[in-house]
Amino acid sequence: MKPVRMNIVGRNGNAFGLLGAFAKNARQQGWTEQAIAAVQDEAMKGNYDHVLKTLISYTIPPEPE
Repeated sequence: MKPVRMNIVGRNGNAFGLLGAFAKNARQQGWTEQAIAAVQDEAMKGNYDHVLKTLISYTIPPEPE
């Protein structure tokens, strides 16, 4: 699965907000619900830092406009 193009930096720092933004962007970019759930499940296994590290490992910044 290709990384999700989205900015993590500059978003609301709430873990649930970040997970929701990830899911929304992933859906728009063709990810399956199962793949999204797997990333979310992994992210929720730890503390806030683990959420960030997990999401960062599955995302890349958007292309410049």
